[in-house]
Amino acid sequence: MGRAVHRYHVPNVLTTVRIVLIPFFVWLLVAAGPLDGDRELHDGLRWWALLAFAALMMTDQLDGFLARRYEVITDYGKLADPVADKALMISAMVTLNILGDLWWWVTVVIVVRELGITVWRMILARRGKVVPASKGGKLKTLLQTFAVGMVIAPLPGWTDWITLVLVLAAVVVTVVTGAQYLLDSRNRPEVGAQA
Repeated sequence: MGRAVHRYHVPNVLTTVRIVLIPFFVWLLVAAGPLDGDRELHDGLRWWALLAFAALMMTDQLDGFLARRYEVITDYGKLADPVADKALMISAMVTLNILGDLWWWVTVVIVVRELGITVWRMILARRGKVVPASKGGKLKTLLQTFAVGMVIAPLPGWTDWITLVLVLAAVVVTVVTGAQYLLDSRNRPEVGAQA
């Protein structure tokens, strides 16, 4: 019985761990700082930051998988999971902005979209309406993850064009899926959740 109860709490534990470890990830990025000194130290800390970012993003997939598999949908999970996702992505982007590695406008567009859709989702929920998850929302998350990962990684200069393409694709898909979510929420009176 204790074992069964324990497995039901694992998704929420993973979500909580993700939130708690965000400052550690940010610290790794800040400690690496801009490349103006010891290249080996900078690159080493950047690789560790990338590893931490990837691990935290994977816990998002894992806690979602476990919650669905064991049918563990809790109020805490419904609230904390999207907060953890957005907190990690926004923390990564703002830190990269401060370090001068990412354009501020990219972060502003993505944050305005994410927070705007979150507020809209809460308004819809109060009205008893939910809009179903879309494949575009999953693509948006994937592109954002790879774009931020490429910016974090201390890669050679010739990869800059790949990073640029990923960042721009992430911005475009983020805006398009946000607009699609708004349209879907107007056209479908009552259905299922996530953008």
